[in-house]
Amino acid sequence: MFARSIAVSLSLCFSERYSGIMETKRCNFWLPNKKRFCANSPIGDSLYCGNHNSRSEGQWIPCPIDPSHSVLEENLKSHVKRCPLLKQVQSLSLHPFYRKGINAGSDGEQEDKEVLGVDDSRLPAKTVSSEMKRNALHNMSVPEFCNLLEKIESIHESFCKDIQDSFQMPEVCRMWIKTGEENRKLPFQEKHIMQQASILGNLENFGILRSSLNRKFSKSEEPDKQENPVPAVIEFGAGRGYLTQMLADCYGIKSVFLVERKSYKLKADRTLRQNDSLRLERLRIDIEDLDLTAVESLHGVPFLAIGKHLCGAATDLAMRCCFPVSKDNDGGQRDVSKNLGGLAIATCCHHLCQWKHYTNKRYFLDLGMTKEEFHAITWFTSWAVDANHGSDLPDATDFRSHFQSIKEQGDGYVDGVEKILADMEAPKRAALGFKCKWIIDMGRLMWLRELGLDAELVKYVPPTLSPENHLLIARPANYL
Repeated sequence: MFARSIAVSLSLCFSERYSGIMETKRCNFWLPNKKRFCANSPIGDSLYCGNHNSRSEGQWIPCPIDPSHSVLEENLKSHVKRCPLLKQVQSLSLHPFYRKGINAGSDGEQEDKEVLGVDDSRLPAKTVSSEMKRNALHNMSVPEFCNLLEKIESIHESFCKDIQDSFQMPEVCRMWIKTGEENRKLPFQEKHIMQQASILGNLENFGILRSSLNRKFSKSEEPDKQENPVPAVIEFGAGRGYLTQMLADCYGIKSVFLVERKSYKLKADRTLRQNDSLRLERLRIDIEDLDLTAVESLHGVPFLAIGKHLCGAATDLAMRCCFPVSKDNDGGQRDVSKNLGGLAIATCCHHLCQWKHYTNKRYFLDLGMTKEEFHAITWFTSWAVDANHGSDLPDATDFRSHFQSIKEQGDGYVDGVEKILADMEAPKRAALGFKCKWIIDMGRLMWLRELGLDAELVKYVPPTLSPENHLLIARPANYL
């Protein structure tokens, strides 16, 4: 409220100063980051639009159609009839591939408690916010907190020691980047290009992709062996589709499916559609509600599933989407699709992970971790990316020494866990955060392996380029 008051005051000052220049029918709220006034129209006799007008007194509750915004409880009945997301939801419900919550998971201890055909929306699980996770940590006793840190140390030491660096720059991507720079047609930042190229390079090294450059100079091979074994690509959380653009140009993919729930400007779609040999289909849908088996144009087509920076639970939703529960399987077990040719997902934003959506709950439960401790670990992960990463990762020994001092003091820490967390230095916090990120992703890796896939977890770019540098990569065990 304090920040809003300052912004409103600034708006009044600027509106008086620029009253002769501003259009009269525009919101008077000043946007400091954009250095301009809000472009929306004001409501009624107010100087401000609905987004920036002072909130009315009353009970505000999340919109049941789109929880990203709130409405007055007294206006709820009328709002749900005209919510901007309503038409999209109604339109989606007409598509056969829309099944509400099919990939959401269950809040129970067993991962596959959900039976095929059961609507998970009937079993709602409240999202655990970052504030709720922090408060739960602060309410721990010092011995409970020490026990949690000891578990994190033990799990990381046992499972996360052999993670390899795999920084790749395929020659075909290097040539593509050089051509794009000469033609000034690259709309991305350099760090994003490096990440995209490394994801594709890892797929090539893993034997899932064959570059167009290799096929061009392998004239001695039979034509069918020169083709990519995965003619279709599904990019989850596609955004503007730039990862797919590089992939299609460099690896000769024939069909592209971009899955994204939001609408974006400056998409790569226009460039992709200029390729007459490429089929492009954009599915505007939440991954949580996407039934891949019902996408008609994917029936019988081998595909590669990719995703760059699938935030938090989106990674788990995409993994479930690729491995649906078989309709002929009464036990509700997930099967590897006969059409899956490979998978590569760059994970990120682990602090947004939720117990309900996480794929491998059994992994945490078998290690003696509770749902509450899982959420505590996800909260710690934010520390890995809130520091300066101009150098390499922080020394993990810093965290061990700090942990030992906490154990020695025990209940002598009279101010409790909140004080312990506040006193931790940034490098020690970052070291703990990185360990927790590895633990979460290691559970996902094990889930893929349990399904019978050859799977690896690598660091695909240096932490100086991005601290969010984990890549899950997998292929069927019988892949040639």
